[in-house]
Parts: sequence; structure tokens; C-alpha cells
Amino acid sequence: MNDREKTYWRRFAAEARHLGSPLYESLSLAADEDPALKALAARARPGQPHANLLFAAVHFLLLRGAAHPLGDFYASLGGTRGGDAFPAFRDFVLTHADAVASLVETRVTNTNEVARSSVLRAGFVALGQREPLPLQLIEIGPSAGLNMIWDRYGMRYRRDDAVAMGIAPDAPLVLDCELRGGIMPPLSPLPRIAGRVGLERDPVNLSDPDDRDWLRALVWPDQPHRLDRLDRAIAIYLRSPPEIRPGDALALLPDALAKMPPQDAVCVYHTIATYQFSAAMKQALTTILAEAGRPLWHLSFEFDGTDYALTLTRHHDGVAQPERLAVAQAHGGWIDWRA
Repeated sequence: MNDREKTYWRRFAAEARHLGSPLYESLSLAADEDPALKALAARARPGQPHANLLFAAVHFLLLRGAAHPLGDFYASLGGTRGGDAFPAFRDFVLTHADAVASLVETRVTNTNEVARSSVLRAGFVALGQREPLPLQLIEIGPSAGLNMIWDRYGMRYRRDDAVAMGIAPDAPLVLDCELRGGIMPPLSPLPRIAGRVGLERDPVNLSDPDDRDWLRALVWPDQPHRLDRLDRAIAIYLRSPPEIRPGDALALLPDALAKMPPQDAVCVYHTIATYQFSAAMKQALTTILAEAGRPLWHLSFEFDGTDYALTLTRHHDGVAQPERLAVAQAHGGWIDWRA
């Protein structure tokens, strides 16, 4: 067995445990010992995470109506069965091997976790405290764009089971976020948003049932509350979709920056996107921001090797000034403000 593969599947299992998915934790640990399943998952495009694609392919087929006892383990399908789901999972994959392989080979993990907007809100309010000009926002890798409309959602920030701050409690979707640590994050007032655009290699067309179902399949099936949240966010998004430009984000970014109105401030941002970047791509992003020819801001919510960190960097005259604002749960379930 390849030690690197074993480390990957066990790392995914640990992440699933941390994020509250015992189903995917157990399936990952079992798949780690199954060469046939790992070989099928390895047919993913370069740079795509194998576990996410294999699990999403199975979930997609079940959501589309594939009848199998595995569905009894999936709360997203109304299943309530506990215990070891792996024998049923393995049987489903082998029974539908061609369809699963086709999805793994052709799809990408364009997950859009809406709850990250409660982390983004704090970041953008902090940015507004530092920048008086209206903001032009550029999101790298927005997928379906649901976190481009972070300011359209209601939010409840809780501390010790009490609501510390409620925002738009009557909104069609209200996100819950736990406050940790001793510092209250800045949550209002909102900065002035002059415009927003996304740059996405594989944009999701939410008007297309196939694209929409794939996005839903990427939600972990033992977390049906996330599926409900996603469906509500899609309905809000479709009322007034922001612009998403298709293509390689790094190729599109210099032109997008050059065309931003000079009277506004610019912020490039992304959430859990650069883990799919190679080292060269990460360096290219840094270079583009440094050589933009204008002051700009960079807000990132990414894994920094230790935590999922919310970091705000000001780029001015070739100098980057990073500030670690917070650490948070990857799915936006809690935030610990540090700035």
C-alpha cells in the first residue's frame, strides 16, 4: 500500500471526524484498506481530492433516484440506519462502477459551503474599518457564487447558547455561528460594496438541475441541515446572481484588477480554494497581487498548516502587510477572533 495514499485517506477521516461526519469518517477509514475503491477514486482529474469525488459521486446517484440499501444510512435521503455502512457503500460502488467512474473522472469539487459567509462577514467588516473607500470584490474560485452574496444572509452569532448578535433574523436563510475566545469580532456596520465579480474555472450553473444536484451531492449526507441551508441559499442567489467569469482565475485576475474603477478600493478574496493550487500557482497569485500597480486588499480563509485562518493582507507599493484576523471552523460553524 502506498504510504502517501494511506496518509491521505486517514487525513480525510480525521477531517470528517473534526467536522462532525461519523459516516464519512468510517467510510474513509474502510476505503483506506480497499485498493479497488482507491483505484477508482484515483481516476479523478489531477489536483482533485479523491475522497470528496468518490463520496459525492455515490451521493449524486442516490439523490438522482438510484435504489440501494445504502440509502438507509444517508440522512439526506431520509435514512435513519446506524452501524457499519461500508459493506453497502462498497456494493453500491461496484454495482454502479461505470457511472461512479464517469462522475469521478469528469467532475470537480466545487463545494459552496454557505456558512463560511458568517466568517467572511467579520472579515469584510474589519476591512471596512481599515478602508474608507467603497469596495470592489473579486472572489477567486467562487464555485456557484453563494459566498459572493455573503451580505444577503441573516446571521446569529452565539456565545454560551445565547445570541450575542442577530442580523436580519427574518431573512430566508439565517446562518448560525458560535463565538469562541474572548474577543467579539466586528460584525457591523457593513462596508460599502461598489461591485463584485467571481473568477471560476468550473462555474456552476444553478439553473441547470444537473449542476445543482452535483453541488447538493457534495454536501455530506449525515449533515442534512447543510443541505437545507444550501437549498435556501440557492433560492436567494437566483433572485439576483452576481457576475461570474469562466476561466482560469489566475489568468483572468490581472485583467480584472486592471479594469477596476480607480476611485474604489479592491479586495481579492477566497475561501478554502487554494488547497487545490500547486506551489507555483500560489506563488503566481502572490506575484499578481504584488504587481497589480495599485493598492489592494487580500482576504483569505484557508488552512495555514495549523488552523483554518482568516487573514487580511494589504498590498501597497510592493509591500505585503498580513494580519491574522481569526481562526474558524472550515465550514463556518465557529469563529475565534484574534485581531
